[in-house]
Amino acid sequence: MRHFVFLNGSTRTAEQRGNTLTLARLAAAGLPADARQTWIDLARLSLPPFEDVRHTTGSYAMPTGDAKTLLDATLAATDLVFISPVYWFSIPSPIKSYLDHWSGWLRVPGLDFKAKMAGKSLWIVTTSGDLAKAQPMFDSYHLCADFLGLRWRGTLWGKGGAPDAVLADTAACESATRFFAGE
Repeated sequence: MRHFVFLNGSTRTAEQRGNTLTLARLAAAGLPADARQTWIDLARLSLPPFEDVRHTTGSYAMPTGDAKTLLDATLAATDLVFISPVYWFSIPSPIKSYLDHWSGWLRVPGLDFKAKMAGKSLWIVTTSGDLAKAQPMFDSYHLCADFLGLRWRGTLWGKGGAPDAVLADTAACESATRFFAGE
């Protein structure tokens, strides 16, 4: 059974659903009924700042708290979906922090994070004012997927702006209903 973990990187409050989350919800509605869905709002987690100790201690302890919850969800997923609005032409900070922790998880003795990630699928849902200006972010995600042996499933992009602006992007909304079927 497929298990989609949706990782929301928006920094909007829960009361202000952004365009990217709206588009992701439309896409998720097209999943088969037997596909499991887990939704995680990364900005609401207490993820500690990542500390790079690769060249000092060289390894990391197993994470605890919200970081362990996030690690467990990541490993349980067959499909990771980054709900990633474009902030300053790049990855939003909650997702970037999560990705930084991957560096530590690669170095937890006995975890075998890279081997466990290989073969999972990575999907990106995003909105922005200009598709071309989102390309650097797409490239970053694609490189992460390649590094860990994730299957790159591509991006779903819609025209963003004020909340619900993406609903006027009929092409994006139509693509959303088929996004996860495009395997």
